[in-house]
Amino acid sequence: METKQWSVEIDISESGKDTHVRAALTTKDGMRVEGLGHARRHPRDRMVPEVGDELAAGRALIDLGSRLVQLAAADIAESTGHR
Repeated sequence: METKQWSVEIDISESGKDTHVRAALTTKDGMRVEGLGHARRHPRDRMVPEVGDELAAGRALIDLGSRLVQLAAADIAESTGHR
């Protein structure tokens, strides 16, 4: 059995009430796929910065996962001729 490991790099930037996250995966063969996430703190929310980080990172990872599924579907369609 072959074991592979992919690492995801997560970059978090904050500006005022906004948190933006970029989740990037680079495979062994050099393919890079990125997902983006955003969170905005409501003015009445208490200051818990980790919540914005977690929410934006979770959204970026969901976006990254969706992009990976789309790439796999395109590869399947290309190799089989079926969508």
